[in-house]
Amino acid sequence: MKFYSLNKEAADVSFKDAVIKGIAPDRGLYFPREIKPLPPAFFENIENLADHDIAFKAIEQFVRESIPENKLKEILNSVLDFPFPVIELEKNVATLELFHGPTLAFKDVGARFMAHCLGYFSENQNSEVTVLVATSGDTGGAVANGFLGVKGVKVVILYPSGKVSDIQERQLTTLGQNITALEVNGNFDDCQNMVKTAFLDSDLKSEMQLTSANSINVARWLPQMFYFLFAYKKLKNKEQPIVFSVPSGNFGNICAGMVAQKLGMPVAHFIAATNVNDTVPLYMRTQEYSPKTSKATISNAMDVGDPSNFIRIRNLYKNNFTELKNILSSYSFTDEETKRAMHSIYDSSSYIADPHGAVGYLGLKKYLKDKSDTFGIFLETAHPVKFLDVVEETLKLKLPIPSQIQKVLEKKKISIKIDTYEELKNYLLNK
Repeated sequence: MKFYSLNKEAADVSFKDAVIKGIAPDRGLYFPREIKPLPPAFFENIENLADHDIAFKAIEQFVRESIPENKLKEILNSVLDFPFPVIELEKNVATLELFHGPTLAFKDVGARFMAHCLGYFSENQNSEVTVLVATSGDTGGAVANGFLGVKGVKVVILYPSGKVSDIQERQLTTLGQNITALEVNGNFDDCQNMVKTAFLDSDLKSEMQLTSANSINVARWLPQMFYFLFAYKKLKNKEQPIVFSVPSGNFGNICAGMVAQKLGMPVAHFIAATNVNDTVPLYMRTQEYSPKTSKATISNAMDVGDPSNFIRIRNLYKNNFTELKNILSSYSFTDEETKRAMHSIYDSSSYIADPHGAVGYLGLKKYLKDKSDTFGIFLETAHPVKFLDVVEETLKLKLPIPSQIQKVLEKKKISIKIDTYEELKNYLLNK
């Protein structure tokens, strides 16, 4: 399996090289040259398969030339060591909980998979890889935890000052060892642009091997298809059309779900639910893609004005808007609507949703309004405790603090403040 740049001005590479490079020399995202559907029998009998076997069958075609079968199975056993519950909340509505990993966020799957891949690729190598990553919230903590102590890998995380929750900030600024946090005076898009610029900087490229652990990296992005497959396995017996509503920021998660559909997973529709950062909802109405400056919201992990992975989604459907429209709807919601949804979910089912999950719920309910025969799943992408102030203030209750969060709250924050790309470059060259 080869991976090509979506800008189509760079050579095809292996999975290993796509992971290590992060982004192509022409600044394009890497994408698999082909996606072969799995045999129909796989989905007909999926309820009889263990999650690890499902994940292996899904990812194997993309990585087989770079990771041997026994090593891939070993990696998956290490990555997928926590549950992915599906909880039914009301008629035709369930939530897929993705926050049972070590940092209580869905990004634990991709971050750990990528960390294990890079660890394997760096075995018996003298050179060091620097992982450069921008975060709008949960990516930083998941990457920091996944890569902590990985030999031959240094991690530099850029995050927007004052625009992540206190717990999210603690998870990426308190670990030390091979993890460094850079606190950027700006928003997430500024952080992401700095990372993309660094990859193309000839001075940096001559001095170090840079890669990214954002969902722009294929090893971070592709494994996210696993939990869509796990959810389908649990809901297959519903014998109703199934739709997924995904809280969407950089659009890697929903794109991975669409890859699962291309593998043959029977799914009727996807809903990309966003906050007021509505670049994609506007595109789905107008066919005009107009990136904008991101706005701060209570669902901060989705505060993205120019989602990197949307180009992958468009490519998945060969830039055919009609075909894309048949499989994807996208809606945006305000903070006030989000808070009302958190109330509604709690009042009707005693379920505590975080702000991102609440946005996913809103998108699902809007889509289901006139589709009574359809079963919908919205993704709960983070534990509500990660947005402690918002959840407690909105629902007027006190959340218990999980032990892994309590530990980081007791540690001292260490970050380096920067304002410009030149400061990032100087840090990387002199670290």
